[in-house]
Amino acid sequence: MKKYVAEFIGTLVLVLFACGTAAVVGCNGADPNAAYLMTALAFGLVIVAMAYSIGNISGCHINPAVSIAMLVSGKMSVKDFVGYVVAQFLGAIAGAAILMGILGGTELGLGQNGLFEGSIVRSLIVEIILTFVFVLAILGVTSKPEFSKVAGLVIGFSLTLVHIIGIHFTGTSVNPARSFGPALFMGGDALANVWVFIVAPLVGGVLAALVWKFLSSKKEA
Repeated sequence: MKKYVAEFIGTLVLVLFACGTAAVVGCNGADPNAAYLMTALAFGLVIVAMAYSIGNISGCHINPAVSIAMLVSGKMSVKDFVGYVVAQFLGAIAGAAILMGILGGTELGLGQNGLFEGSIVRSLIVEIILTFVFVLAILGVTSKPEFSKVAGLVIGFSLTLVHIIGIHFTGTSVNPARSFGPALFMGGDALANVWVFIVAPLVGGVLAALVWKFLSSKKEA
């Protein structure tokens, strides 16, 4: 239960602080300005903060795409996977609710994702690629105990990296829970299209796990 509570808290903080940053600084994917970079950094820094606070409790997935990669890699049980995902979605919903309460409504947005030029196919492709790169970095840096001290930094910077390019296209999800929470309260197109930002990251996470298993497998004699 402590692991699930940790995942709930971590995902809540991610949505509240990172999506909150996108909302309050007025991040617009079409404008590569300070707000754009601040939003990308906010997502990465939240991961760093959470990795070094709850990482030793739950592993700090705070993302169903990461959890499904760990499931496929054989690093967690189906029971824990379900518990993690439920906690992550509940945390994201709570974080979005708190953010909406602080902002006094949804006029500024809640850091929700959107389709790239209205294209479902291109948005799916973008999110699969972004998630694949992000999750592959996670699997690599967590593969050896000697990397543990820098794992949080590497994961945080990797998330910043995919946001720097991805915000322009979809706002960058790479995290079904992070997308669902804001979309639930925003409604409209954000909620109608949220399935894209649930399916694509999960596919990207599975692909990353399969590729990592292939790359890290020992050659047969």
